[in-house]
Amino acid sequence: MSLDTVDQQATVNQQRGWRERIRDSRMGTLLVLAVTAAIVMAGAYVVGRPSAAEAGVQKVTLTGSGTGAAPKVGTPAQDFTATTVDGKTVSLSSFKGQPVWLTFGASWCAACVAEAPDVEAAYQKFKAGGAVVLSVSISEDSATARDYGGRLGLTYPTLADPDTRVASAYRVNGIPAHYFIDKSGVLRSMKTGGLSPEQMDNALTAISR
Repeated sequence: MSLDTVDQQATVNQQRGWRERIRDSRMGTLLVLAVTAAIVMAGAYVVGRPSAAEAGVQKVTLTGSGTGAAPKVGTPAQDFTATTVDGKTVSLSSFKGQPVWLTFGASWCAACVAEAPDVEAAYQKFKAGGAVVLSVSISEDSATARDYGGRLGLTYPTLADPDTRVASAYRVNGIPAHYFIDKSGVLRSMKTGGLSPEQMDNALTAISR
């Protein structure tokens, strides 16, 4: 092979090497950009997605005064007196000695409607042990709340809260909202958002001891 041929082959190899490096560089850049975009999109999803507690929560606007201390786990639950949709006057304090599940919802709340049969099932399971479920229907009158409970076959007491007086006292900002109060009247747990049957059973078991 002549010297000229060798030089020509070296030039060709050099040009090919540059082209391959440029091509590889472009592919590498595109790969980096693609990975970066995926990371950014994943981060935006994680930041923007609702938390488990917020999933299915219907936000509410309170018009009541919200007097008294805000509910705090480990402290006595705030007492209140209200009338059930059947016309009976009840106070939270009247159930002292019994575990109480205070749940806030409404007929216009899809998540509340969805979990209502499970609430009823849990009530039937624990009522023999003295457990009480008090359902507070936010921003609805007695007739509406009574019709709602009748359609779903709910047997636990329901309180209409048209002026959100009770909901304001408990600082409810989304429904369904749940407050589990033990036999001594102390708030043991609270959660905003729907509960699974297992969560309901666990919470009721904890306050029934």
